[in-house]
Amino acid sequence: MIQFERFELDNGLKVIFHKDVSTPMAVVNVLYDVGARDESEEQTGFAHLFEHLMFGGSVNIPEFDSALQMAGGESNAFTSNDITNYYDVFPANNLDTALWLESDRMFSLAFTDKSLEVQRQVVIEEFKQRYLNQPYGDVWLLLRPLAYKKHPYKWATIGKEISHIENAKMEDIRSFFQRFYCPSNAIVCVAGNFELDYVKEKISYWFASIPSVKKPFRILPVEPIQSEFRELTVERKVPADAFYYAFKMSERKSEGYYVTDILSDAIGREKSSQLYITLKKEKQLVSEISAYITGSLDEGLLIISGKLNDGVSFERLDEALWDCLETIKNVELSELELDRLKIKIRTAKEFQEQGLLNRAMNLCFFELLGDANGVNEEQQIYQSISTKILHEFANEVLRKENCSLLKIKAEKNA
Repeated sequence: MIQFERFELDNGLKVIFHKDVSTPMAVVNVLYDVGARDESEEQTGFAHLFEHLMFGGSVNIPEFDSALQMAGGESNAFTSNDITNYYDVFPANNLDTALWLESDRMFSLAFTDKSLEVQRQVVIEEFKQRYLNQPYGDVWLLLRPLAYKKHPYKWATIGKEISHIENAKMEDIRSFFQRFYCPSNAIVCVAGNFELDYVKEKISYWFASIPSVKKPFRILPVEPIQSEFRELTVERKVPADAFYYAFKMSERKSEGYYVTDILSDAIGREKSSQLYITLKKEKQLVSEISAYITGSLDEGLLIISGKLNDGVSFERLDEALWDCLETIKNVELSELELDRLKIKIRTAKEFQEQGLLNRAMNLCFFELLGDANGVNEEQQIYQSISTKILHEFANEVLRKENCSLLKIKAEKNA
Protein backbone atom coordinates (compact mmCIF):
# COMPACT_ATOMS: atom_id res chain seq x y z
CA MET A 1 0.00 0.00 0.00
CA ILE A 2 1.46 3.33 -1.07
CA GLN A 3 0.40 6.09 1.31
CA PHE A 4 -0.05 9.59 -0.11
CA GLU A 5 -1.71 12.94 0.31
CA ARG A 6 -3.04 15.16 -2.45
CA PHE A 7 -3.87 18.82 -2.82
CA GLU A 8 -4.43 21.33 -5.62
CA LEU A 9 -3.34 24.92 -6.16
CA ASP A 10 -5.72 27.63 -7.31
CA ASN A 11 -4.05 27.65 -10.75
CA GLY A 12 -5.08 24.01 -11.29
CA LEU A 13 -1.81 22.26 -10.47
CA LYS A 14 -2.48 18.84 -8.94
CA VAL A 15 0.05 17.76 -6.32
CA ILE A 16 0.65 14.39 -4.69
CA PHE A 17 2.89 13.93 -1.66
CA HIS A 18 4.32 10.54 -0.72
CA LYS A 19 6.32 10.35 2.50
CA ASP A 20 9.25 7.92 2.75
CA VAL A 21 11.42 8.12 5.85
CA SER A 22 13.75 5.32 4.74
CA THR A 23 15.89 7.28 2.29
CA PRO A 24 17.91 10.53 2.29
CA MET A 25 16.98 10.99 -1.38
CA ALA A 26 13.85 12.60 -2.78
CA VAL A 27 11.97 12.72 -6.06
CA VAL A 28 10.04 15.40 -7.90
CA ASN A 29 8.06 13.91 -10.77
CA VAL A 30 6.13 16.13 -13.18
CA LEU A 31 3.67 14.50 -15.58
CA TYR A 32 2.20 16.59 -18.38
CA ASP A 33 -1.02 15.35 -19.95
CA VAL A 34 0.30 15.59 -23.50
CA GLY A 35 1.70 13.01 -25.89
CA ALA A 36 2.02 12.26 -29.56
CA ARG A 37 -1.74 11.67 -29.79
CA ASP A 38 -2.26 15.41 -29.18
CA GLU A 39 -0.31 16.48 -32.26
CA SER A 40 -1.60 17.56 -35.63
CA GLU A 41 -1.02 14.93 -38.30
CA GLU A 42 0.82 17.60 -40.32
CA GLN A 43 3.10 18.45 -37.38
CA THR A 44 4.07 15.25 -35.60
CA GLY A 45 6.98 14.69 -33.24
CA PHE A 46 6.32 17.91 -31.27
CA ALA A 47 5.65 16.21 -27.91
CA HIS A 48 8.99 14.40 -28.15
CA LEU A 49 10.77 17.53 -29.36
CA PHE A 50 9.50 19.32 -26.26
CA GLU A 51 10.95 16.64 -24.04
CA HIS A 52 14.33 17.84 -25.34
CA LEU A 53 13.52 21.56 -25.40
CA MET A 54 12.58 21.48 -21.72
CA PHE A 55 16.23 20.77 -20.91
CA GLY A 56 17.47 23.62 -23.09
CA GLY A 57 17.16 26.24 -20.39
CA SER A 58 14.52 28.64 -19.11
CA VAL A 59 14.57 32.39 -18.63
CA ASN A 60 16.37 32.24 -15.27
CA ILE A 61 18.27 28.98 -15.76
CA PRO A 62 20.60 28.67 -18.77
CA GLU A 63 21.26 24.96 -18.21
CA PHE A 64 18.79 22.72 -16.42
CA ASP A 65 21.06 19.72 -15.83
CA SER A 66 23.98 21.74 -14.49
CA ALA A 67 21.96 23.35 -11.72
CA LEU A 68 20.54 20.02 -10.57
CA GLN A 69 23.88 18.24 -10.76
CA MET A 70 25.45 20.92 -8.59
CA ALA A 71 22.76 20.05 -6.02
CA GLY A 72 23.77 16.37 -6.17
CA GLY A 73 20.83 15.33 -8.33
CA GLU A 74 20.03 13.95 -11.73
CA SER A 75 17.09 14.26 -14.09
CA ASN A 76 15.56 12.68 -17.15
CA ALA A 77 12.33 12.43 -19.07
CA PHE A 78 10.35 10.27 -21.47
CA THR A 79 7.56 10.80 -23.97
CA SER A 80 4.90 8.36 -25.11
CA ASN A 81 1.87 8.63 -27.35
CA ASP A 82 -0.10 9.58 -24.22
CA ILE A 83 2.09 11.52 -21.76
CA THR A 84 5.34 13.43 -21.24
CA ASN A 85 7.04 12.76 -17.90
CA TYR A 86 9.96 14.59 -16.26
CA TYR A 87 11.67 13.48 -13.07
CA ASP A 88 14.39 14.69 -10.72
CA VAL A 89 16.19 12.57 -8.09
CA PHE A 90 18.25 14.46 -5.53
CA PRO A 91 19.27 14.71 -1.84
CA ALA A 92 16.15 15.62 0.13
CA ASN A 93 17.71 18.79 1.56
CA ASN A 94 17.81 20.23 -1.96
CA LEU A 95 14.07 20.11 -2.61
CA ASP A 96 14.01 23.86 -3.30
CA THR A 97 16.45 23.44 -6.19
CA ALA A 98 14.31 20.81 -7.93
CA LEU A 99 11.08 22.77 -7.47
CA TRP A 100 12.76 25.98 -8.65
CA LEU A 101 13.96 24.25 -11.82
CA GLU A 102 10.62 22.64 -12.61
CA SER A 103 8.56 25.76 -11.91
CA ASP A 104 10.86 28.02 -13.90
CA ARG A 105 10.67 25.94 -17.06
CA MET A 106 6.91 25.48 -16.68
CA PHE A 107 6.46 29.24 -16.43
CA SER A 108 9.20 30.62 -18.65
CA LEU A 109 10.89 28.19 -21.00
CA ALA A 110 13.57 29.98 -23.02
CA PHE A 111 12.46 30.09 -26.63
CA THR A 112 15.72 30.87 -28.37
CA ASP A 113 16.64 30.09 -31.95
CA LYS A 114 19.83 28.45 -30.70
CA SER A 115 18.02 26.09 -28.33
CA LEU A 116 15.49 25.13 -30.99
CA GLU A 117 18.16 24.41 -33.58
CA VAL A 118 20.30 22.38 -31.16
CA GLN A 119 17.39 20.23 -29.99
CA ARG A 120 15.98 19.94 -33.52
CA GLN A 121 19.27 18.41 -34.67
CA VAL A 122 19.38 16.09 -31.65
CA VAL A 123 15.89 14.77 -32.44
CA ILE A 124 16.63 14.41 -36.16
CA GLU A 125 19.78 12.45 -35.37
CA GLU A 126 17.81 10.24 -32.96
CA PHE A 127 15.22 9.65 -35.68
CA LYS A 128 17.92 8.51 -38.07
CA GLN A 129 19.93 6.40 -35.65
CA ARG A 130 17.12 4.65 -33.76
CA TYR A 131 14.41 4.40 -36.39
CA LEU A 132 16.00 4.49 -39.85
CA ASN A 133 19.56 3.17 -39.54
CA GLN A 134 19.02 0.36 -37.04
CA PRO A 135 17.82 -3.18 -37.82
CA TYR A 136 14.06 -3.40 -37.16
CA GLY A 137 14.16 0.28 -36.13
CA ASP A 138 11.23 1.32 -38.34
CA VAL A 139 8.85 -1.36 -37.02
CA TRP A 140 6.57 1.14 -35.26
CA LEU A 141 6.73 3.57 -38.18
CA LEU A 142 5.20 0.76 -40.26
CA LEU A 143 3.02 -1.09 -37.74
CA ARG A 144 1.14 1.86 -36.28
CA PRO A 145 -0.37 3.14 -39.56
CA LEU A 146 -1.21 -0.45 -40.45
CA ALA A 147 -3.13 -1.01 -37.21
CA TYR A 148 -4.67 2.46 -36.84
CA LYS A 149 -6.46 4.31 -39.63
CA LYS A 150 -8.07 7.28 -37.79
CA HIS A 151 -6.72 7.57 -34.25
CA PRO A 152 -3.45 9.53 -33.82
CA TYR A 153 -1.83 6.36 -32.49
CA LYS A 154 -1.16 5.79 -36.19
CA TRP A 155 2.14 7.64 -35.85
CA ALA A 156 5.04 6.91 -33.51
CA THR A 157 6.18 9.22 -30.72
CA ILE A 158 9.23 10.26 -32.75
CA GLY A 159 6.84 11.49 -35.47
CA LYS A 160 5.71 10.39 -38.92
CA GLU A 161 8.66 11.82 -40.80
CA ILE A 162 11.78 13.89 -40.21
CA SER A 163 10.48 16.81 -42.28
CA HIS A 164 7.90 17.63 -39.58
CA ILE A 165 10.73 18.42 -37.15
CA GLU A 166 12.91 20.02 -39.82
CA ASN A 167 10.12 22.44 -40.71
CA ALA A 168 8.95 23.25 -37.16
CA LYS A 169 8.63 27.02 -36.79
CA MET A 170 9.18 29.00 -33.59
CA GLU A 171 5.56 30.17 -33.55
CA ASP A 172 4.39 26.54 -33.73
CA ILE A 173 6.68 25.65 -30.83
CA ARG A 174 5.42 28.51 -28.69
CA SER A 175 1.81 27.63 -29.42
CA PHE A 176 2.34 23.99 -28.41
CA PHE A 177 4.01 25.05 -25.15
CA GLN A 178 1.35 27.59 -24.22
CA ARG A 179 -1.42 25.07 -24.80
CA PHE A 180 -0.05 22.04 -22.95
CA TYR A 181 2.67 23.18 -20.53
CA CYS A 182 0.52 24.84 -17.90
CA PRO A 183 -0.35 24.07 -14.26
CA SER A 184 -3.83 22.74 -15.06
CA ASN A 185 -2.32 20.17 -17.45
CA ALA A 186 0.32 18.91 -15.02
CA ILE A 187 0.52 16.57 -12.04
CA VAL A 188 3.45 16.92 -9.61
CA CYS A 189 4.51 14.27 -7.11
CA VAL A 190 6.95 15.05 -4.32
CA ALA A 191 8.29 11.92 -2.64
CA GLY A 192 10.72 11.78 0.27
CA ASN A 193 11.17 12.30 3.99
CA PHE A 194 9.16 15.50 4.34
CA GLU A 195 6.07 16.70 6.18
CA LEU A 196 2.90 17.59 4.29
CA ASP A 197 2.77 21.21 5.50
CA TYR A 198 6.37 21.73 4.43
CA VAL A 199 5.65 20.35 0.95
CA LYS A 200 2.54 22.52 0.64
CA GLU A 201 4.57 25.59 1.59
CA LYS A 202 7.32 24.82 -0.93
CA ILE A 203 4.95 23.93 -3.78
CA SER A 204 2.94 27.08 -3.17
CA TYR A 205 6.07 29.24 -3.08
CA TRP A 206 7.42 27.92 -6.39
CA PHE A 207 4.26 27.22 -8.41
CA ALA A 208 1.32 29.29 -7.12
CA SER A 209 2.34 32.43 -9.04
CA ILE A 210 2.26 30.65 -12.42
CA PRO A 211 -0.87 31.94 -14.19
CA SER A 212 -3.86 29.67 -14.52
CA VAL A 213 -4.68 28.46 -18.02
CA LYS A 214 -7.71 26.40 -18.91
CA LYS A 215 -6.85 22.72 -19.34
CA PRO A 216 -6.81 21.76 -23.04
CA PHE A 217 -9.95 20.00 -24.20
CA ARG A 218 -9.17 16.78 -26.03
CA ILE A 219 -11.36 15.41 -28.83
CA LEU A 220 -9.60 12.66 -30.76
CA PRO A 221 -10.79 10.79 -33.84
CA VAL A 222 -12.39 7.48 -32.89
CA GLU A 223 -10.73 4.45 -34.42
CA PRO A 224 -13.31 2.40 -36.38
CA ILE A 225 -13.81 -1.21 -35.33
CA GLN A 226 -11.43 -3.32 -37.36
CA SER A 227 -13.33 -5.88 -39.43
CA GLU A 228 -10.68 -7.31 -41.73
CA PHE A 229 -7.21 -8.81 -41.51
CA ARG A 230 -4.44 -6.44 -42.62
CA GLU A 231 -1.01 -7.45 -43.81
CA LEU A 232 2.15 -5.65 -44.91
CA THR A 233 5.44 -7.20 -46.04
CA VAL A 234 8.63 -5.17 -46.41
CA GLU A 235 12.24 -6.07 -47.15
CA ARG A 236 15.01 -4.69 -44.97
CA LYS A 237 18.68 -5.25 -44.24
CA VAL A 238 18.07 -7.31 -41.11
CA PRO A 239 19.70 -10.51 -39.83
CA ALA A 240 16.49 -12.58 -39.74
CA ASP A 241 12.89 -12.53 -40.93
CA ALA A 242 10.65 -10.98 -38.26
CA PHE A 243 6.89 -10.87 -37.65
CA TYR A 244 4.56 -8.61 -35.65
CA TYR A 245 0.92 -9.63 -35.13
CA ALA A 246 -0.99 -6.67 -33.65
CA PHE A 247 -4.43 -7.25 -32.11
CA LYS A 248 -6.68 -4.38 -30.97
CA MET A 249 -7.41 -4.39 -27.24
CA SER A 250 -9.31 -2.37 -24.62
CA GLU A 251 -8.40 1.09 -23.34
CA ARG A 252 -6.32 1.54 -20.17
CA LYS A 253 -9.21 2.29 -17.80
CA SER A 254 -11.25 -0.80 -18.67
CA GLU A 255 -11.28 -4.26 -17.13
CA GLY A 256 -10.36 -5.60 -20.55
CA TYR A 257 -6.94 -3.99 -20.26
CA TYR A 258 -6.06 -6.10 -17.23
CA VAL A 259 -7.52 -9.26 -18.74
CA THR A 260 -5.51 -8.80 -21.93
CA ASP A 261 -2.38 -8.10 -19.87
CA ILE A 262 -2.74 -11.52 -18.21
CA LEU A 263 -3.57 -13.07 -21.58
CA SER A 264 -0.36 -11.71 -23.11
CA ASP A 265 1.63 -13.27 -20.26
CA ALA A 266 -0.14 -16.60 -20.70
CA ILE A 267 0.48 -16.89 -24.42
CA GLY A 268 3.94 -15.40 -24.85
CA ARG A 269 5.66 -13.81 -21.87
CA GLU A 270 8.15 -16.46 -20.80
CA LYS A 271 9.62 -19.85 -21.65
CA SER A 272 6.62 -21.50 -20.02
CA SER A 273 4.18 -19.64 -22.28
CA GLN A 274 2.13 -21.49 -24.85
CA LEU A 275 3.57 -19.87 -27.98
CA TYR A 276 7.15 -20.42 -26.80
CA ILE A 277 6.57 -24.08 -26.01
CA THR A 278 4.73 -24.84 -29.24
CA LEU A 279 6.51 -22.71 -31.84
CA LYS A 280 10.05 -22.64 -30.45
CA LYS A 281 10.62 -25.76 -28.39
CA GLU A 282 8.38 -28.26 -30.16
CA LYS A 283 8.22 -27.12 -33.79
CA GLN A 284 11.45 -25.08 -33.80
CA LEU A 285 10.01 -22.48 -36.17
CA VAL A 286 11.30 -19.41 -34.37
CA SER A 287 14.48 -18.29 -32.67
CA GLU A 288 12.45 -16.04 -30.37
CA ILE A 289 8.83 -15.17 -29.70
CA SER A 290 7.00 -13.06 -27.15
CA ALA A 291 3.69 -11.35 -26.46
CA TYR A 292 3.12 -7.99 -24.78
CA ILE A 293 0.71 -5.06 -24.66
CA THR A 294 1.38 -1.41 -25.51
CA GLY A 295 -0.28 -0.04 -22.36
CA SER A 296 -1.97 2.79 -24.27
CA LEU A 297 -4.55 5.02 -22.60
CA ASP A 298 -6.92 4.63 -25.55
CA GLU A 299 -7.48 1.42 -27.50
CA GLY A 300 -4.11 -0.33 -27.46
CA LEU A 301 -2.45 -3.33 -29.03
CA LEU A 302 -1.57 -6.85 -28.01
CA ILE A 303 1.59 -7.70 -29.95
CA ILE A 304 2.93 -11.14 -30.79
CA SER A 305 6.40 -10.76 -32.26
CA GLY A 306 9.45 -12.84 -32.99
CA LYS A 307 12.03 -13.96 -35.51
CA LEU A 308 12.00 -16.99 -37.79
CA ASN A 309 14.63 -19.69 -37.80
CA ASP A 310 16.65 -20.03 -41.00
CA GLY A 311 14.74 -21.84 -43.72
CA VAL A 312 11.32 -21.34 -42.13
CA SER A 313 8.76 -19.52 -44.28
CA PHE A 314 6.28 -16.93 -43.09
CA GLU A 315 3.49 -19.17 -44.40
CA ARG A 316 4.56 -22.10 -42.25
CA LEU A 317 4.85 -19.91 -39.17
CA ASP A 318 1.50 -18.25 -39.86
CA GLU A 319 -0.35 -21.56 -40.08
CA ALA A 320 1.25 -22.89 -36.91
CA LEU A 321 0.65 -19.67 -34.97
CA TRP A 322 -3.05 -19.44 -35.82
CA ASP A 323 -3.46 -23.14 -34.93
CA CYS A 324 -1.86 -22.42 -31.59
CA LEU A 325 -4.10 -19.41 -31.00
CA GLU A 326 -7.17 -21.50 -31.83
CA THR A 327 -6.12 -24.00 -29.18
CA ILE A 328 -5.70 -21.18 -26.68
CA LYS A 329 -9.19 -19.89 -27.54
CA ASN A 330 -10.79 -23.31 -27.23
CA VAL A 331 -9.21 -24.49 -23.97
CA GLU A 332 -9.61 -22.56 -20.72
CA LEU A 333 -6.47 -21.88 -18.73
CA SER A 334 -6.32 -23.90 -15.51
CA GLU A 335 -6.90 -22.20 -12.16
CA LEU A 336 -3.41 -23.24 -11.13
CA GLU A 337 -1.81 -21.61 -14.17
CA LEU A 338 -3.88 -18.43 -13.75
CA ASP A 339 -2.85 -18.19 -10.10
CA ARG A 340 0.78 -18.58 -11.13
CA LEU A 341 0.46 -15.68 -13.58
CA LYS A 342 -1.23 -13.49 -10.96
CA ILE A 343 1.56 -14.19 -8.46
CA LYS A 344 4.18 -13.19 -11.03
CA ILE A 345 2.34 -9.94 -11.78
CA ARG A 346 2.02 -9.14 -8.08
CA THR A 347 5.68 -9.95 -7.43
CA ALA A 348 6.83 -7.77 -10.33
CA LYS A 349 4.68 -4.87 -9.08
CA GLU A 350 5.98 -5.16 -5.52
CA PHE A 351 9.55 -5.26 -6.77
CA GLN A 352 8.96 -2.19 -8.93
CA GLU A 353 7.46 -0.25 -6.04
CA GLN A 354 10.60 -0.67 -3.95
CA GLY A 355 12.01 2.26 -5.90
CA LEU A 356 10.97 5.75 -4.78
CA LEU A 357 11.02 7.08 -8.34
CA ASN A 358 8.70 4.35 -9.59
CA ARG A 359 6.24 5.07 -6.80
CA ALA A 360 6.23 8.77 -7.66
CA MET A 361 5.71 8.11 -11.38
CA ASN A 362 2.93 5.59 -10.73
CA LEU A 363 1.09 7.95 -8.40
CA CYS A 364 1.13 10.66 -11.07
CA PHE A 365 0.04 8.24 -13.77
CA PHE A 366 -2.91 6.86 -11.80
CA GLU A 367 -3.95 10.37 -10.84
CA LEU A 368 -4.06 11.09 -14.57
CA LEU A 369 -6.27 8.04 -15.00
CA GLY A 370 -8.65 9.50 -12.43
CA ASP A 371 -7.42 8.56 -8.95
CA ALA A 372 -3.89 8.10 -7.60
CA ASN A 373 -5.24 5.43 -5.25
CA GLY A 374 -5.71 3.24 -8.31
CA VAL A 375 -2.07 2.26 -7.80
CA ASN A 376 -3.22 0.45 -4.63
CA GLU A 377 -6.33 -1.08 -6.19
CA GLU A 378 -4.77 -2.56 -9.32
CA GLN A 379 -3.95 -5.90 -7.74
CA GLN A 380 -7.56 -6.36 -6.68
CA ILE A 381 -8.58 -6.07 -10.32
CA TYR A 382 -6.05 -8.69 -11.39
CA GLN A 383 -7.15 -11.02 -8.58
CA SER A 384 -10.81 -10.73 -9.61
CA ILE A 385 -10.15 -12.04 -13.13
CA SER A 386 -11.39 -15.61 -13.58
CA THR A 387 -10.45 -18.29 -16.10
CA LYS A 388 -13.88 -17.82 -17.67
CA ILE A 389 -13.34 -14.08 -18.22
CA LEU A 390 -9.85 -14.75 -19.59
CA HIS A 391 -11.26 -17.32 -22.01
CA GLU A 392 -13.95 -14.91 -23.20
CA PHE A 393 -11.43 -12.15 -23.90
CA ALA A 394 -9.10 -14.54 -25.69
CA ASN A 395 -11.92 -15.30 -28.12
CA GLU A 396 -12.74 -11.62 -28.48
CA VAL A 397 -9.22 -10.34 -29.02
CA LEU A 398 -7.42 -13.15 -30.85
CA ARG A 399 -9.54 -12.98 -34.00
CA LYS A 400 -7.96 -12.77 -37.43
CA GLU A 401 -10.16 -9.87 -38.48
CA ASN A 402 -8.90 -8.01 -35.38
CA CYS A 403 -5.28 -8.44 -36.42
CA SER A 404 -2.72 -6.45 -38.41
CA LEU A 405 0.39 -8.34 -39.47
CA LEU A 406 3.74 -6.75 -40.31
CA LYS A 407 6.34 -9.05 -41.87
CA ILE A 408 9.93 -7.88 -42.22
CA LYS A 409 11.78 -10.00 -44.72
CA ALA A 410 15.56 -10.09 -44.70
CA GLU A 411 17.06 -8.90 -47.95
CA LYS A 412 19.25 -11.50 -49.61
CA ASN A 413 22.94 -10.98 -48.92
CA ALA A 414 22.03 -8.41 -46.25
